[in-house]
Amino acid sequence: MWNEPSAGVAVAALDPSSVGRQPQPAIVASVEPGSIGEDLGFEPGDQLLSINGVRPRDLIDYRYLTVEEDLILEVRDSEGELHRVEFEKDADDGLGLAFTEALFDGLRQCTNRCPFCFIDQQPPGHRDSLYLKDDDYRLSFLYGSYLTLTNLGEGDWNRIEEQRLTPLFVSVHATDPGLRSRLLDNPRAGELLHQLQWFAQRGLQIHAQVVVCPGINDGDALMQTLTDLVRFGAGEWPAVLSVAVVPVGLTRFRPAQDGLRAVTPSDALRVIQAVEPLQDKFQRQIGSRFAWLSDEWYLMAGQPLPPRSNYEDLPQEENGVGTIRAFLESLDQATQTLPERIDSPLRSSWVVGRLVDQALAPVQARLNQVDGVTLSLHGLPSPYWGQDQVVTGLLTGEDLLHGLRDQVLGDQLLLPSVMLRQGEPVFLDDMTLDQLQQQLPAPIRIVHGAADIVSAVLGQQVKTS
Repeated sequence: MWNEPSAGVAVAALDPSSVGRQPQPAIVASVEPGSIGEDLGFEPGDQLLSINGVRPRDLIDYRYLTVEEDLILEVRDSEGELHRVEFEKDADDGLGLAFTEALFDGLRQCTNRCPFCFIDQQPPGHRDSLYLKDDDYRLSFLYGSYLTLTNLGEGDWNRIEEQRLTPLFVSVHATDPGLRSRLLDNPRAGELLHQLQWFAQRGLQIHAQVVVCPGINDGDALMQTLTDLVRFGAGEWPAVLSVAVVPVGLTRFRPAQDGLRAVTPSDALRVIQAVEPLQDKFQRQIGSRFAWLSDEWYLMAGQPLPPRSNYEDLPQEENGVGTIRAFLESLDQATQTLPERIDSPLRSSWVVGRLVDQALAPVQARLNQVDGVTLSLHGLPSPYWGQDQVVTGLLTGEDLLHGLRDQVLGDQLLLPSVMLRQGEPVFLDDMTLDQLQQQLPAPIRIVHGAADIVSAVLGQQVKTS
């Protein structure tokens, strides 16, 4: 029930002639208990049409507009009734609303044609969201997704400056204009160094990534790229905060492309040997290693991961840089104090990607020292993607069925939550968790991190949040 000083006032934004030229209404997904939104009467399914006469384009606009102390909201409830709500609040108070989408005017998709694009390396016929080529600067600001800066118009650049949308996350791949244009198959890609200068002049910042394609942008080209980027990494307010160097990932569904091949162990070793001396040089120059190699390089090369201290404040952890090292650190903490025995013997199977199983073997051995614990570690390849060395998050339901067939799984099967679509029990191949469970003999337990894995192995209570 709506609680409002005035109600039923139609909004100009509802003019049918405006459809297609203005953002769609922001649809409320949930309302925080005890919030201003709950006091006003917001319910899931309500549509927020405008704030102080402005229709928000996205979650960023919503946050900026609701900072005002005096607000007029125009809302259409789930029954189709229109409401005008006027109220005052403190500037720091949010409304407690969450929305079904972060973008109310649609996703800005990619206009490049990168031969290594993972979206183009998927089979057809799955859920639509798997084929969206996100290249939207707003999602980069909100959630840290990577963009290329090639599809921005003057209005977009102005908005980045005016609303201080910083830091953004930028896929660089190469700083040489010709090489970057070739990698992205887009002539606008060659403007990158000018764009970085634009960020530097305005005190705006980015995190960068370089996807290395052997024989194309490795070797001297990679050295040039990192050397160019570090010029923007110095000073009190650097324009480039960090760089992640990651290996190209190719699947069996990839369209044939001349000159593109998978990374080999010898490739990985060469990249490590080239980048690590640069890290030492950058440390002396700007006080930071600045450019980091993702964990896959070390695992593929059979080299030990760097110590935790090398990753500084883990600026690129979400990009796989230091992720395994941080996870191992969390597992060490979670297994510092283990019981001598558990009350009831428990046999568990823990599934991970084959790329990481050797790194986790010491933790498996430590847990198996507890009397009553039997923990098997299954490092699986991905026939689905056509990859032998694969990270855990890319394993599909089909991979699990193939890899666990005829295996003795024990009393429970532990699956890391990174295999599932966020918030939904669905794998990357659209197999549901229920469908997988019906074909496996052991009950599945989804685990959400180091402490949850240890609790599961010890037979402790299931994580509920």
